[in-house]
Order: sequence, then C-alpha cells, then structure tokens
Amino acid sequence: MAKKKKERTAPTGPRTVATNRKARHDYFIEETFEAGLALTGTEIKSVRAGSVNLREGFVLVRDGEAWLMGVHIAQYRHGNRANHQETRSRKLLLHRRQIDHLHARATQRNWTIVPLRMYINGAGLAKVQIALVRGKRQYDKRQSIARRDAERDVNRALKQQFSG
Repeated sequence: MAKKKKERTAPTGPRTVATNRKARHDYFIEETFEAGLALTGTEIKSVRAGSVNLREGFVLVRDGEAWLMGVHIAQYRHGNRANHQETRSRKLLLHRRQIDHLHARATQRNWTIVPLRMYINGAGLAKVQIALVRGKRQYDKRQSIARRDAERDVNRALKQQFSG
C-alpha cells in the first residue's frame, strides 16, 4: 500500500508583515478598524515577502471610497516588466457605514486616518489595521517617553530585587 500524501494547509492565525511604530509615537489612537486591500498580483507577492513600509501612509476618503496613500510596497523581486508602482494609491475594502463613519470623524474633529499594521490573515488575505488618530503635541511625546522610561526602570528594579 502506498503512503498517503500530506495535505497542504494554509498558515493558521494572522502573520504581521509590517507595523507603523511611528504612528503610536506621534498620535493618540482613538478607534481602530480592519480593512481589506485591493492589490495586484505582484503586490500581494511582495506583501507576503514582507517588503512593506507603512511609515508615510495615510487614508484618504474620496468619492465615497477609502484609499490607502503613501504606503511603499517594494517591487516583487521575481517580477517582470508588468511589476507594480511602489507607492501607488490602493483601494481599501470597507463597508459603506464604516467609510461614512471614518469620513465624518476625520472631517468634523480634524483627526487623521493612518495605517497601524499590515498582516496576512488565516485565510491568506492581506489586511490592514487602520485607526482614527489625534495628533500629539511635543510635550505629550515627552510625557510618553518619560512614562516608558519610568516603567522600564521599575521593571528593572523589580527584576534585580527578585533575582537576588
């Protein structure tokens, strides 16, 4: 009797491809959403390879559609002349109510919409976590850094005390 072949399964759980650490430093995060992305063939291959930079990215709502702007997805290494443009605008896949909610909050309260992280979900689809954010002032940033340093010092002191 011949051996049965092992079935290939999709990876389980989300796998983070890129994070926007600068956004957590520069903004207060008010509300987060999950959105799908409309990508071309070479773009999704490049995303799966982890060649994404979210640092300069933002979301723009135009004509009832949400667009991800300024996100750099590097060209696919094995692509040919039909490779994609690296910083083109990409359509976000959201429900109409979500788009209206984002647009209303961003315009009325003068907030910004930025991408926080891009990941591949359990089904193998590229998703982006976007957030409504409020800008931090310089003194807010200094307070955040001071709080983080204080927590680090406390943890270090506790670790030394308990380790002997």
